Amino acid sequence: MHPLLPSLAAAFLYAGAAAYQGLHLKKRSTPDKRLLVVFGALALLLHGVSLFFQLNHGGALNLDFFNAASLIACAVIALILLACLRIPVQNLLLLLFPLGAMTVLLAEFMPSGTISPVQAHPGILAHILLSILAYGLLTIAVFQSILLLLQDYQLKHKHPSGLIKNFPPLQTMESLLFGFLLAGWVALSLSLLSGALFLDDLFAQHLAHKTILSCFAWVVFAVLLWGRHQMGWRGHKAIRWTLAGFCLLMLAYFGSKLVREFILHV
Repeated sequence: MHPLLPSLAAAFLYAGAAAYQGLHLKKRSTPDKRLLVVFGALALLLHGVSLFFQLNHGGALNLDFFNAASLIACAVIALILLACLRIPVQNLLLLLFPLGAMTVLLAEFMPSGTISPVQAHPGILAHILLSILAYGLLTIAVFQSILLLLQDYQLKHKHPSGLIKNFPPLQTMESLLFGFLLAGWVALSLSLLSGALFLDDLFAQHLAHKTILSCFAWVVFAVLLWGRHQMGWRGHKAIRWTLAGFCLLMLAYFGSKLVREFILHV
């Protein structure tokens, strides 16, 4: 089966779900969460089918730049859909559905960079899965911080939009942010640990920048969590630290992949 059809269908469903949610929020009404989850789950299933064929490379994983972005977006949306069953995070889907549509189409239509497929060794697979989980959780934290910033701004200026009116209270939004940050930091810690255990040399020439920047990101998130626990950090300070750590992490992974695959061709 060619991944074109499930890729197009997934993008269409993502776009339709985002449009449905956006129209309701524009009218200052609440979209049906069950309908959003159903449409999101169908799109996610098709996204997963597309990824299965794009990633499979004769028993190895073809984790090129756009496939990796699509895989992380798929993981992020899956985490939020699961979280929607218990906590009020459905507003994040308004940002994540377009991200899913964009990445699934880019993975299908953009040319692959120069990269060797990753052999499916159990230890390497564990490291990759933990890395994807960490990136996914911390991506959710960043989107949550953006919504928190928007909510704080509009409440201070006393003109909340339809989107903000559907948000949980500010304190709940902050608690969700730090919950995602803690979970992401733990997953990142395990990812770095598994890399040290299963990769031959974390500081090899093609991994050194990724490892160093990932460690810096780990430190930034650790300081942020310490500051929250010991100093009561919140608001703009927490958002700035979240964005700083995320930028380091994305530069570590996607920056290094972009340079290696499309500039250095190694």
